Amino acid sequence: MTSEFTDYDQQDPLNDSMSTTDDESVKSAKRFWYAVQVASGCEKKVKSTIEQRLHTLDVADRIFRIEIPQTPIIKIKKDGSRQTIEEKVFPGYVLIQVRAQQSPDTGEWQIDDEAWQVIKNTPNVINFVGAEQRRSTGRGRGHVKPMPLSAAEVDRIFRKVQEQEPVHRIDLNSGDKIKVLSGPFKDFEGEVIEVSPERSKLKALLSIFGRETPVELEVNQVEKEG
Repeated sequence: MTSEFTDYDQQDPLNDSMSTTDDESVKSAKRFWYAVQVASGCEKKVKSTIEQRLHTLDVADRIFRIEIPQTPIIKIKKDGSRQTIEEKVFPGYVLIQVRAQQSPDTGEWQIDDEAWQVIKNTPNVINFVGAEQRRSTGRGRGHVKPMPLSAAEVDRIFRKVQEQEPVHRIDLNSGDKIKVLSGPFKDFEGEVIEVSPERSKLKALLSIFGRETPVELEVNQVEKEG
């Protein structure tokens, strides 16, 4: 399967034009991926807003990529028709590649403060995923320190997106009541006991001659009742 996620190096060095600057803090900068929690259903809106702000707020050299990992789903409807949709791997989260700088004191990589401010103040952004820094006094929640994803996590997420084969889903589930619309069992009613989305088939218990008998049917031969 092809995918837009073709370059996801966790710590790829910044471009040469940045590394030639006299600013030592910029010389020690790298790119890291961070997970950002957003309001449910607002992933694309957040991505679009941040992409617009890259240029209006002049932070394109600090925020590099915004991704919403998705995998293909083939939805099989009750009439047998198929619809291909994209399903989010992590609903409610957006992955953002941001510049980080190494602290001269601790050697720890810290997210660029200006990039952090732009992302954190974007509408529908809840917070970065990270470690909560508790307040020294009071009961309020402390500041969340953004923690970059590990190289292994980034590799696992994006490889899953690249290699994931389309998943078949169907609008029928085990236990659903159905009525047969065509074929030798037309007008029979029964209960679904097994669904095979990849084959567009299902098994149902139908009452035949007073006995419940398992019968294999095509998805487009039945309709869901109730």
